[in-house]
Amino acid sequence: MASLLVKDLMVRHPLAIQQGTELTSVVATLLQSRYSGLPVVDADRQVIGFVSEQDCLRRLLVASYHQEGSVRVEDLMHDEPLTVHENQSVVDIAEMMVKQKPKIYPVLDEGGRLSGLLTRRIVLRALNDSRRA
Repeated sequence: MASLLVKDLMVRHPLAIQQGTELTSVVATLLQSRYSGLPVVDADRQVIGFVSEQDCLRRLLVASYHQEGSVRVEDLMHDEPLTVHENQSVVDIAEMMVKQKPKIYPVLDEGGRLSGLLTRRIVLRALNDSRRA
């Protein structure tokens, strides 16, 4: 189990929200995905933020009281998301997950570009499977 790496488990070719996307499209993408949040990337697939259903819900509530103009993902995303790297140990990431709040972690390749997603559920399943093996 100690030799299992993030790249062995991650979801490859993940959905991501493009920089500049309007709120209605962000919500539509989240609703179509099976994730409660997604990374926000620039044109080079560099992760510049993370946006969650909760972020969108908060903004939609505010918008229901105030007539807001065009709201873009940059207006509501977290701009310092926790990320992990492909070659990190899954055990190390599990320890980090115990201490951190996020349920979904963007995975970066050696160039710092988005290459996958790792969720707590994936790590939980891997740890559980390793106990039974």
